[in-house]
Amino acid sequence: MVTGIFVDNTPYIQVTLAWGSFVKNYWFILDTGFTGDLQVPSFFAQELKLTINSIEPVTIANGQKVNVPQSLAIAAMEGTANYMQVGISNGPPLAGIRFLTKFGYRAMVNCKHRTVILDKP
Repeated sequence: MVTGIFVDNTPYIQVTLAWGSFVKNYWFILDTGFTGDLQVPSFFAQELKLTINSIEPVTIANGQKVNVPQSLAIAAMEGTANYMQVGISNGPPLAGIRFLTKFGYRAMVNCKHRTVILDKP
């Protein structure tokens, strides 16, 4: 089970990212409207020394399509690691639905009690 936090009215979870010999824990917004794996700001990508392997069109919340550079990274949660497709953008770090699916997590966000829990049913 993974416990996240609320900052203001936004749920966050901590994810370990690795590429090459660099490993670091980062906080990601748990975004159930984002269908991808992960999105990171460019300074995360620079720290991890990620290499862009493609540029993909992505539909953002307002319906607009934008081209987002993509890279590969390893994400780890509770001792399990998975390869993730990582979008590199100027936006905040996001963990999406495909990220949760790859780890087999169910997300429980309780806004009233300000709790975030990821578990494997």
